[in-house]
Amino acid sequence: MTTESKPALRLSGIVKTFPGVRALDGVSFDVRPGEVHALLGENGAGKSTLMKVLAGIHQPNEGAIFIEEEKVVMRNPLDAKAKGVVLIHQELSLAEELSAAENIYLGELPRKSFGRVDWATLYDRAGGILKRLNCSFGPKTIVGDLSIANKQMVEIARALTVDAKAVIFDEPTASLTDAEKVVLFDVIRDLTARGVGIVYISHRMDEIFTLSDRISVLRDGAHRGTLITKETDEDEVTKLMIGRSLDLTRNIVAGELGPVAIEVQGLSCGKLYRDVGFEVRAGEVLGFYGLVGAGRTEIAETLFGLRAPSAGEIRVDGQAVTIRSPGDAIRLGISLVPESRKEQGLILGMSCKDNMTLPQVGDLTAGPFVSDGAEIAIFDQYRDKLAIKTPGWRQAVGNLSGGNQQKIVIGKWLSMQPKVLIVDEPTRGIDVGSKSEIHALIRDLAKQGYAVIVISSEMPEVLSVSDRIAAMYHGQLMRIFTAAEVSEDSLVQAISGIGAGKVA
Repeated sequence: MTTESKPALRLSGIVKTFPGVRALDGVSFDVRPGEVHALLGENGAGKSTLMKVLAGIHQPNEGAIFIEEEKVVMRNPLDAKAKGVVLIHQELSLAEELSAAENIYLGELPRKSFGRVDWATLYDRAGGILKRLNCSFGPKTIVGDLSIANKQMVEIARALTVDAKAVIFDEPTASLTDAEKVVLFDVIRDLTARGVGIVYISHRMDEIFTLSDRISVLRDGAHRGTLITKETDEDEVTKLMIGRSLDLTRNIVAGELGPVAIEVQGLSCGKLYRDVGFEVRAGEVLGFYGLVGAGRTEIAETLFGLRAPSAGEIRVDGQAVTIRSPGDAIRLGISLVPESRKEQGLILGMSCKDNMTLPQVGDLTAGPFVSDGAEIAIFDQYRDKLAIKTPGWRQAVGNLSGGNQQKIVIGKWLSMQPKVLIVDEPTRGIDVGSKSEIHALIRDLAKQGYAVIVISSEMPEVLSVSDRIAAMYHGQLMRIFTAAEVSEDSLVQAISGIGAGKVA
């Protein structure tokens, strides 16, 4: 990191207002050449709005942006990119029908005479960038055929097409495997070695403390301070973000348990997972932990009728059942909060009320019409029960923070009165304050008598909320630990394939 040269990027008094909302309130900070500058804040703190201002998507109402101390105006994303500021979005912004190369150079395709695309040059340049990122696919691959993780790598490749002064990474590892994260971190270190300033937005504290040189914190649209990473700790950063300390105690003592709500025996699904057996009691949280590809989500999808098992038996309340569809699962009292709330759990343009009541809209009719009164009553009940922060039921769910969006999805399924609630990656993309609220909510649901299955890639999360933890490795259930006996070392060993056998 260079401290003596001009800042790569500097913001001075940035203000951005929307009708009735002051999203940014005089934000000022700078990013030095070769620095990784982390930007933290709760959902709704103003991080995304600030990045959109930097990328030319929004125009500030007040304040100024400087690139190497030259005042600039970002009129649109291409203008920002031309000035050396590149935003890698958390939400993928790719044209899925086009090739990886066309996406990487979208809006600036190399041309020959008469405006014709120079395909050879395009594929050569894009291929070089993909090779540098160690991508397993080529420049001619159609983006729609790629996995989410590989689509994210295409987004990252866009940043390497220009002589960037500052690159903004917005939750870049949300969809990446551990191996892909290593590649990403190497790319970031390579960029900083060449003097590029990095703005790194993430809710993952381990990444922040591994990568960053400094940390700036936003709260309620205002800049609350900048800390030197090596001179601070997670508790100080958290207090700056949310104004309080978090309760990070582990769950050791199980609550009072009821009868077995769901049990599976010898459950298999082709090569995805095999011979899995477990049970969950009313009042219990069973956590599933493992590496990407271990089979955790696929088990949840089978229980919810999205996948057909190739072998095994599912029992609900002691009775063997066949689940061919989500409708079957819902009738049996099984609900699933999916891994991606924005793509699988919500319709972002619809209101909070309509999202909350979507699975049961057919039962809320008054003659040929849906009863607004019945829908509003359900929404009000679960808004209060889950402490959802929203101006009202008419608000588009896409305008809510990540934590409140997740509560809408949970409320949608709780309103169906399930026996078993499956929650896949409950706090992905959620800030630490909302994460603590979701954890407390999961524990409270268990106390109310729900049988809860939590799937998470975060060890602190499964340790915090679970009464027992099922460790998965390559489609195999290696061991089930009680909260009292599990340790971080034993859990890591189990998900790495070391040891076998089941512990009740």
